[in-house]
Amino acid sequence: MSSALYRLGRTAFARRRAVIGAWLGLLVLVGALAGLLGGKLDNSVTIPGTESQAALDHLAATFPEAAGTTAQVLVVGQDGNHVDEPEVVAAVDDAIEASTQVDGVTSAVSPFDTETPGASAVSDDGEAALVTISLEGEGVSIGSDVKDRLRDIADDLDAALPDGYDATIGGQLYSQEFPGLTVTEALGVVVAFIVLLLTLGSFAAAGMPLLNALLGVGLSTLLVLVAAAFTSVTSTTPLLSLMLGLAVGIDYALFIVSRHREMLATGLAPDEAAARANATAGSAVIFAGLTVMIALVGLGVAGIPFLTVMGVAGAVAVGVAVLVSITLVPAMLGVAGEKLRPRPSRRARRAAADPDTAAAPPAPTAQATGDDWDLPAHHNRFFAGWVRLATARPWVTVVVTVGALLALAFPALDLRLALPDAGVSPTDSSQRITYDRITEHFGPGANGPLVVTGSIVTSDDPLQLMEDVADELRALPGVEDVPLSTPNASIDTGIVQVVPTTGPTDPETAELVQAIRDLRPQILEEHGFDLSVTGFTAVGIDVSAKLGAALLPFAVFVVGLSLVLLTMVFRSVAVPLKATLGYLLSVAAAFGVVTSVFEHGVAADLLHVSRQGPIISFMPIVLMGVLFGLAMDYEVFLVSRMREDYVHSGKARQSVATGFVGSAKVVTAAAVIMVAVFFAFVPEGDINIKPIALGLAVGVAVDAFIVRMTLVPAVMQILGDRAWWMPRSLDRVLPSFDVEGEALHRELSMARWPEDPDVVVAARDLRLAAADGTDVINLAVRRGDALVAHADEPARVAALLLTIAGRLAPAGGDLKVDGYLLPVRAAAVRRRVGYVDLRTEGVDALDAAVAERPAVLAVDRTDLVTDPHERAHVAAAVARAVESGTTLLLGVVGTTPADDLLPADTPVTTLAPQTGVLA
Repeated sequence: MSSALYRLGRTAFARRRAVIGAWLGLLVLVGALAGLLGGKLDNSVTIPGTESQAALDHLAATFPEAAGTTAQVLVVGQDGNHVDEPEVVAAVDDAIEASTQVDGVTSAVSPFDTETPGASAVSDDGEAALVTISLEGEGVSIGSDVKDRLRDIADDLDAALPDGYDATIGGQLYSQEFPGLTVTEALGVVVAFIVLLLTLGSFAAAGMPLLNALLGVGLSTLLVLVAAAFTSVTSTTPLLSLMLGLAVGIDYALFIVSRHREMLATGLAPDEAAARANATAGSAVIFAGLTVMIALVGLGVAGIPFLTVMGVAGAVAVGVAVLVSITLVPAMLGVAGEKLRPRPSRRARRAAADPDTAAAPPAPTAQATGDDWDLPAHHNRFFAGWVRLATARPWVTVVVTVGALLALAFPALDLRLALPDAGVSPTDSSQRITYDRITEHFGPGANGPLVVTGSIVTSDDPLQLMEDVADELRALPGVEDVPLSTPNASIDTGIVQVVPTTGPTDPETAELVQAIRDLRPQILEEHGFDLSVTGFTAVGIDVSAKLGAALLPFAVFVVGLSLVLLTMVFRSVAVPLKATLGYLLSVAAAFGVVTSVFEHGVAADLLHVSRQGPIISFMPIVLMGVLFGLAMDYEVFLVSRMREDYVHSGKARQSVATGFVGSAKVVTAAAVIMVAVFFAFVPEGDINIKPIALGLAVGVAVDAFIVRMTLVPAVMQILGDRAWWMPRSLDRVLPSFDVEGEALHRELSMARWPEDPDVVVAARDLRLAAADGTDVINLAVRRGDALVAHADEPARVAALLLTIAGRLAPAGGDLKVDGYLLPVRAAAVRRRVGYVDLRTEGVDALDAAVAERPAVLAVDRTDLVTDPHERAHVAAAVARAVESGTTLLLGVVGTTPADDLLPADTPVTTLAPQTGVLA
């Protein structure tokens, strides 16, 4: 993969105008498509298959006025004033009459109606009256025009009331508002630019990651809006997509630009530096992006539609960021050219000006002082001191860091989940004021009554049946009141309204829901009423329960995925285990901090948390998915540099230090940017995003600075060479993911071999994987020549031809075919080298292979062609191949000559048993 990215980087650098133009054109095209389709966002949070959702769907067909959304207008008398004053009653009646004229309103019940069952809604102290307005459909599907009209009616009522009375509006309709962006989120981008400027030291270099991220975010957000025209997309989804796309878009570009400047500092030309940066850092970007995407798509494990859409949208944002980074960044590097080349340091300039200083012996290195380090001459002293401190007493570091993380995680034992209601809205909002006043005058349960429903078609006395069921429910602990029990107009469905003693998100309310459901068999047997519990509160409880149940399967999915992916990347058993345990510690710490803030109230005022209580239900699973990918980012960028140094030096403990110093600066910058972008969504963020953003900000900070940059070096120091151990059987089974660009380094280092450009097949100390390891082959076959390989065993000659043809990886040594190094460029070799086994395919296959005019053609078991006519046929095909410039490789078992198959003037190289090459 690194080789493909190398070529992609070179191409994008050379054709920079076309690449930049293509991305801008795509942005305009998708923007036009989004405007044309006009997709709308909603906050529908439903889970098909739950009891509450099934009952709600049934009510929508049989009892629509009970299945819709309600708004609540609350009239409160101040200083002991009672609401039954004639002027107040008249103003309320006028407001009720006005609200019934609003489109979508099915009913508005007067709180002063004492004749209709369940209609009276005056508080026991007489100081508050509650008007319930019923509307068709879910609250999220009701347009803002209806909400604004009802707000105006409530404002008019407030103005019409005598002095000493107030009217506010709230309820389910206003419990979830569409989130939007604020100036605070832009501050995260400002912080990101400052960090980029300090890290890269150039305005041009610092601007590239921002441009990269903004283009990617713009494209992914527009794609979400296009998707909204075809499926339900919550308003939280584009915010999550924006937050993720902005963070990873900046970070991924930062990694590539930073590596490009490192390459330029070594004296490479800009195009070569861009290509190599894209090949090395770009490989890590692709792997990191894939882990984030897979984890986000894995949110579908929960089986919850809105969460699946959210995960897919986030994955698309990350995928776009990856694609933009590995194409647009090299193109922008091409525009910048030499401008990004770092200036020599003062030390280097002094050395250039004073040759005597340059010739002076170097200062003692860490290796000379006994630390077994060999850091670069101009290494970062701060990060060298950091890694020295972390690894000096590695066991102490492990105990302290793990203990600190467990302490941060401890509050997570109190983590409670629920869907947000109006109680978490800003304290000065109308819906929050209404919510708090209802709690004060009617009790917390009045903010989220339960609806018990069932079929009554078999009942002879439906009115008495509903009253009997209501009496059964009144007797349950936790029930404050049962104000309504009635059948529908067609007398086939009945509902009972149950007001709990506790609020919608209180755990005791969930216990009451379960108690009612446990009562089902008894009520069915005694009254023939097969009840179901639904309503806004019950739906939220079921959503939270299902999300909680999905957390463990998703955690197993994420942990298993991390083990497999990291084993593929690092070819190690210990490194993936360490990385996964570190990720779990980061997640636990993030959960603990979020619980401390949102449930225990720690720094709640500072972060503008309006009320302590349960955390939004999908926070844990979204945080786990996103943080998994980001944690793997830092693991890959940090540890891959350690592995790169270990591959080159073979010194495990020294590589911990050199790899850390070489990558810590960019990892630190990336983490600071991530934290800034995520934390910017906390102070003024939407209540759905706020806990997720805080959890991600804390999780990234903990994972980057405590786990990856402190705990990981200590563990790697303890493990030493054992960190890179992997069973050979597992190594053979798992595909290789060359994140470090090891294959590319090898390919570039051998670019000038062989020296003769006419040599099409070159082997140096080549060992064959299918042989017993005794064959060591050295050869050079020029273009248009022929190689005849003899062996005593069919497997030996087949192994040689299959290896040269790119079908079999060599066991060792160097092999180049038509300029492509094997096994790095095996795919390219397979496209250029034909292979025919005359034993299984016959002479007709040889004709087809020759017709394709390959650069090299391998023909095995020519010794089996003994019939004179067939041998003449093969010779004619071989002659056509030679005439077209194809280099021939002929495999022979035994000593049967193959000269008669070749044109008389063809130069031939022979490998035979007597030479000791193939025994």
